[in-house]
Amino acid sequence: MDLGILIPLAPFAMVAAIVIVPAWLRMRERREMQETVRAAIEKGQPLPPELVEALSKDVRPKAASSAHRDMRIGVILLAVAAGVGLTGVALGQINDNAMFGTVSGAAIPGMIGVAFVILSFFNPNKRPPQD
Repeated sequence: MDLGILIPLAPFAMVAAIVIVPAWLRMRERREMQETVRAAIEKGQPLPPELVEALSKDVRPKAASSAHRDMRIGVILLAVAAGVGLTGVALGQINDNAMFGTVSGAAIPGMIGVAFVILSFFNPNKRPPQD
């Protein structure tokens, strides 16, 4: 059997595993917690406030967009682009084609980072998030 087909499918399988496995684990943990709560209710036991708080703690409100948050995301993406670009320059010492391909790949997170930095100046919510 030829296993050569697994090599092109490996990146897609890896991305699927990174996304699907944590979601499945969270779903399983939540299901087990619900079964425990259901069993306690059926036996007539009162639910402790800590349990109710733990069940509701998992629900996170969506982070409000702010200029501070946009600037942070933009700077992080620009740093990623710089790191990939420096990797391309280092690979350019070995092969010029590797340099051009890697540096052109760095343009994608770089341009998204520039867009976030620009958006941070136009965001009406200028205050940093209150934690």
